[in-house]
Amino acid sequence: MVKVDESIERARTLLRLRRPADAERELRGVLAVEPQQDMAHCLLAFALVHQGKAAEAMVAAREAVRLVPDHWYPHYVSGQVFLHLGLADPAITAANESLAQSTEHTSTWELLARAHLLKGQWREAADAARSGLAVDPQVPDLVSLLSIAHTKLGEAEPARAAAAHAIQLDPESATAHLAAGRAALAFGDPKAAADSFREVLRLDPGYSPARDLLVSALKQRNPLQRMLSKLRRRYLGGWRLVFLLPVAPPFIAVFILIALLHWAAWVSESVTVLRLTLAKATRLLFEGAEARVAMACCALLPAGIAVLALGIALGQEPVGTAGVAIMALITPVQEATHISSPRGRVVLRVWTGLLVAAIVAALIAGSTGGALLSVYAGLGTIWIAAGARRFFRDHHGAQV
Repeated sequence: MVKVDESIERARTLLRLRRPADAERELRGVLAVEPQQDMAHCLLAFALVHQGKAAEAMVAAREAVRLVPDHWYPHYVSGQVFLHLGLADPAITAANESLAQSTEHTSTWELLARAHLLKGQWREAADAARSGLAVDPQVPDLVSLLSIAHTKLGEAEPARAAAAHAIQLDPESATAHLAAGRAALAFGDPKAAADSFREVLRLDPGYSPARDLLVSALKQRNPLQRMLSKLRRRYLGGWRLVFLLPVAPPFIAVFILIALLHWAAWVSESVTVLRLTLAKATRLLFEGAEARVAMACCALLPAGIAVLALGIALGQEPVGTAGVAIMALITPVQEATHISSPRGRVVLRVWTGLLVAAIVAALIAGSTGGALLSVYAGLGTIWIAAGARRFFRDHHGAQV
């Protein structure tokens, strides 16, 4: 028995050191001796899920629950496995089953709050965090999650206050600095947000969402980019609006305005990313693909202007219109880059390829109408992208 206890403790240590494969080997040895060891099954579930072995992790978690169904911890472990896999509903169910056994463990309330955040249930997440803080008001991660929930609800002052309190409780908490950065970014202070996200990466260099948020904060430090992004979020132009055109043709002016607004925002995005990519202090933040897309879009703008000027100089209307169509390609290129769903990305890349072919065909045929349709189709990609985001949702859970 002593050897089993020692092995389980070694497995705990290995998990804390982020060595799940070594922990798995240790736990497999325990279960070979004692197959009914519930704690070994619990820790094995953690070791497996951190290696990407989802199916095996769920089997281990279910076995732990089967062995001790009246104990809070196996249900908690099951919920953590589901949360790690981005499955919010089963995680919430498991957390509630754990709470049915005991409400005195703040870790379970934290699990419930994170699961509600994953599902986009901001008010429920705040309530879960408060319930955990009623048990122990000094848990920095619960205070941080409360701040994030307030941020998502648009409640600036409570969000800032909770984040500051979390940092006060634990200045070395990456989650606390993440909460502070999210609040600063959401409520108009990108400089403070960038500083917070840098601190998150210092404390936890492997936390990739902080890198993405830092990039967003750096982009938002550009006043023009900040203004255009805010306007673009405000006027999303949902794909269903397309069905208004047959019954209300005057809406076409609104559509054109929305499309041009999005195009200007994508131009600003391209210029900002290219500038940050070329800067020595920030170039390492940007992946090669992102930098190449920004460079390509920045090249499309002068190329389109040059073709437009050539068309005007030659008196060739199809050539000039094709120049405008080339500039309009910035929208589909950026939309294809920024959609999260792999299938949606394929759809938008194919769409972009078809637009390029249509522009070339219009130039060869000397068709002004074909080139003009390419302009409208390029700018109108925002509605194609909106439909792709709806029908090809990315089911992977975002980290809090």
